Amino acid sequence: MLRSSYAEERMMLHRRDAMLRLGSVGCGALTLPQLMAMEQTATAPVKSSAKSCIFLFMWGGQPQQDMWDMKPDAPEGIRSPFSPIATAVPGISLSDQMPQTAQHADKLAIIRSLTHSATDHGVSVYHTMTGRAMSPPRTFPSNGRNRSDFPSVGSMFSYLGERTALPSSFSIPRAVAHDGLFYAGTHSGFLGSAHDPVELGEVFNHVQTGPRVDDPNSAIPLALPNDVSMARLQARRGLLNLLETEDRRAQRHVGSASFDSVYESAYRLIHATTVKDALNLDLESRAVRDRYGRNEYGESFLTARRLVEAGIRLVTVNWMFITPRAKVYNVWDTHGGLNDLEHGETGYGMLKARYCLPAFDQAYSALLEDLHDRGLLDETLVSCVGEFGRTPKINAANGRDHWPFCYSGVLAGGGVQGGAVYGSSDKQAAYVKENPVTPGDYLATICEACGLDPSREIHDLQGRPFKICDGEPISEIL
Repeated sequence: MLRSSYAEERMMLHRRDAMLRLGSVGCGALTLPQLMAMEQTATAPVKSSAKSCIFLFMWGGQPQQDMWDMKPDAPEGIRSPFSPIATAVPGISLSDQMPQTAQHADKLAIIRSLTHSATDHGVSVYHTMTGRAMSPPRTFPSNGRNRSDFPSVGSMFSYLGERTALPSSFSIPRAVAHDGLFYAGTHSGFLGSAHDPVELGEVFNHVQTGPRVDDPNSAIPLALPNDVSMARLQARRGLLNLLETEDRRAQRHVGSASFDSVYESAYRLIHATTVKDALNLDLESRAVRDRYGRNEYGESFLTARRLVEAGIRLVTVNWMFITPRAKVYNVWDTHGGLNDLEHGETGYGMLKARYCLPAFDQAYSALLEDLHDRGLLDETLVSCVGEFGRTPKINAANGRDHWPFCYSGVLAGGGVQGGAVYGSSDKQAAYVKENPVTPGDYLATICEACGLDPSREIHDLQGRPFKICDGEPISEIL
């Protein structure tokens, strides 16, 4: 693996203090400082395969024993009811619930030894997204994000990457949030709002009806509005909601005053054909949309491909949906019981539902196949990981509970070796047997594969120095 001298290859842009730390991002909102990323650090080109990353975040945690790390010889009550199947790579098996993904095993680097110690969603999301343990831990409802947090992976890409006219990071189809609380670790924290991801809010209201599963006549309208005039943009003060969650109407916020060159550049971006076209799935063929799946996550995976194709460096797809009544839909938090409105009788009922494993196998395999066919896979790193895994023991509701001590994550595409397995677990996929990997190591590997320096020094609000990513790259798969 080639390693560049980052200190020699980077230069700092001057700061525009007037644009720092203006506001925060909510679901369906976008700030002008985000668009322009005025505090970004310009980076000279670095030799690496990956130019962009699609970060598939599986909120709730995929069950390693049922997908990526099958243990068919484990005792009853621990082993999966699913069976392992052969893949495109001899010696690597996956779940029989992922037959399409199995055909692309030659593209995958499966890490079977991820580990940390937090069993709470919020604390684990923070660790997964920032690569750093939350200290002290803040559990729900105290785990909302704030400007003392460490930056998320999307903000790392913004801070470390080259400055361009486009935002560095998008987050779709919704923020990691519920009950009005946005999880810590999902924005730029103390780096300032200039490095926050652009968060596209969902338009459909699924609070009572649940997620949209298969509807050939609908699409998630992840699009910039057409009716934002120069006069309206000039009249905005501070935050400008360019993306709407329900009816595409801009909303008023207070903040900064003048319409300067930054705002003018942002206005040009609003109408940038590349971004608007990337968010318009009507430009895709019916066959491609059918291949990904006519559901919100199939469409989100497809939108992610279109965004990186348009030049966005990192797109996070948050596979998550929780109603205000704390009912869980189309996520991987498969306890069973009362967590799900339709399939709440068992955890495996949730896992096998159309919106879970079947939709994932279809969309994930379609993404890998599509990127490959378009010649984009070698320059696009695809990450698939949750905040933890699931327990070895199947619970009374025929599901699995939170388990951070050993779980799996998968990298594919640019910058990593395909057809590989790194690390191993014990006979029950309960604890790491060889080569433990922390969330920090995982994110450092992503940064390294994309030509970004995970050891770059940043400073918190107190001026204390830290590495931007608290981990070491897994050189064996790079």
